Amino acid sequence: MLTRRVIVCLDVKGGRVVKGVNFVGLRDVGDPVALSTRYEAEGADEITFLDISASAEERATLLDVARRTAEQLFIPLTIGGGVRTADDVARALRAGADKVSLNSAAVSNPEVLTAAADRFGAQCVVASIDAKKNADGVYKVWVKGGREETALEAVAWAQECVARGAGEILLTSIDRDGARTGYDLEITRAVADAVNVPVIASGGAGSAQHLVDAVQQAHADAVLVAGILHDGLTTVQALKQVMRDAGLVVRGTPSLPGVAA
Repeated sequence: MLTRRVIVCLDVKGGRVVKGVNFVGLRDVGDPVALSTRYEAEGADEITFLDISASAEERATLLDVARRTAEQLFIPLTIGGGVRTADDVARALRAGADKVSLNSAAVSNPEVLTAAADRFGAQCVVASIDAKKNADGVYKVWVKGGREETALEAVAWAQECVARGAGEILLTSIDRDGARTGYDLEITRAVADAVNVPVIASGGAGSAQHLVDAVQQAHADAVLVAGILHDGLTTVQALKQVMRDAGLVVRGTPSLPGVAA
């Protein structure tokens, strides 16, 4: 059986981890290096940094944070936000990222997926897709942090991303994001069944059962978790134990230097 991954997402602004609702009312949560190593010790399989700033200066800060984090981290690190070109991907990888996610830039210039995959390999390229169901029941792709709707249909766009070189899909439900009512199983399953690369379910995790449902019912290969961990409502170990109890295969808590297993 496939090992299912639990990925912790950290929103980074000004070199600090922040949280809010739709990037409004942001408050400081902590140091990204310290939080990353803590979540790794808890058993997180990967860490994702999402740059929610708008300035080039803060993107440089994120790369510095990535360098410092990569020096301490033994699990894969993904960087997303503000990545627009294959050269941006190169800078992120040089800073210590294992994978780089592209969202709005891929929609405006799909060739960037191919360029990045050709230079660095599909395993480094994550297509990040923000989806929302419209009044007609069709899931459309949104860009610019979920503020602008496109004409793209989510499943078709996911298939195109893979055809252009993406090695993984990070699928976020805009409607569910932050609501903690569970992942959007309908669109997750539709995308997972339509592509031959791993799909990460994102947006809506409120309990361990939601993670189980995303894998068992929606065929997600991995689940992204943020708020319920940052707020101390649960731990990675607790989430994984419920997944194990449901019959899913998950990686155990690592034994790291200086960290009790």
